[in-house]
Amino acid sequence: MSVIVAGISLNVSAYPLLERCKVTVMSPIYDSLQRILERIDSARQRAGRSDQVGLMLAVKTQTPQTIVQATNALATLRPGPVVLGHNRVQEMVASGPALAEPEVAAHQMRLIGPLQHNKINHMLRWADGIETIASLELANRLEAACQRQERQLDVMVQVNVSDEETKSGVSPEAALDLACQVGELKCLNLIGLMTIGLNSSQEAPVRAGYARLRELAQEIAASGAPGTAACTQLSMGMTNDIEWAIAEGSTQVRVGRAVFGERN
Repeated sequence: MSVIVAGISLNVSAYPLLERCKVTVMSPIYDSLQRILERIDSARQRAGRSDQVGLMLAVKTQTPQTIVQATNALATLRPGPVVLGHNRVQEMVASGPALAEPEVAAHQMRLIGPLQHNKINHMLRWADGIETIASLELANRLEAACQRQERQLDVMVQVNVSDEETKSGVSPEAALDLACQVGELKCLNLIGLMTIGLNSSQEAPVRAGYARLRELAQEIAASGAPGTAACTQLSMGMTNDIEWAIAEGSTQVRVGRAVFGERN
């Protein structure tokens, strides 16, 4: 069987991953992923950047089957593990068994939504990381659970750069102190900062918030405090403002609607 991938006819039997994804490479999700990757690459080039900007699939409300399809599709388009962002622990748990099947491409699962203390162990069964650390209490609880399981966990501190009451995250003024406290924990690896941008169609204020997050990450990484030197990743930018976030230094954009369509 032959399929058209990026304008090229390929015999899928010669490509094991494509063979496992015959439907995927001809699906609307595959086409959407191509368009998003093109947007990311164009924005990166316009910003004069030579590094790669990661794409996280925000899979809120998607079925396990759809998540598997999107994971395999993205793996055919870009090398490296696919990063999946779950807003809810229960959805991560529900999709875990399907994603653990051998035909699914290599991937990581991260929590990008709130974490209730009574769901920490459920999350840790499947998660490779969490991007929503906004209090020392949550960090300490995660540390204790990781110590019991003798494992490491990649974490990001969530910062509310827009100062909107509807958004979670620590204030920019408190971010340095919290990051330094998280950095001291043995089982949590502080890898960067995350934010949800200002809900605005105006470019300047949205970009100002993203610039603030970049400056905070630089300040934290240069602080010399234990465990903070690797705080270099910036998880910022979603479907509507990918270009603005990349222009301000985002290392990972989180996209759901532009891949899967409007949520139910």
